[in-house]
Amino acid sequence: MEEQKYFGLGIASFILSIISVICIFILLTLASAIEASMPGVMDFAIVAMIGFSVAGVGLGIAGVFSKDKKKIFAILGLIFSIAVFFVSVTAIVIGLFMSDSSYCNY
Repeated sequence: MEEQKYFGLGIASFILSIISVICIFILLTLASAIEASMPGVMDFAIVAMIGFSVAGVGLGIAGVFSKDKKKIFAILGLIFSIAVFFVSVTAIVIGLFMSDSSYCNY
């Protein structure tokens, strides 16, 4: 019997999700300092994290449905990517609720 190998898309999903987890942790811990020194960077960074997590989810789903391959990295990548997606969306929602009303033009 041939030994199963890890699927490349699953490994890519796992790597993207780990990068996203590290970046979202750094962004959320340093958010006030980043926003104070470079306004608007946090918006781009959060959107980029959502992009990475969506890509990780896509690669994870492809890895989970692969045949004759080990799926552990695909499953972990899928779980971490979904978690980063929800944390990013939650950060956006919290930021919208906490935003200063002076930015509104109405």
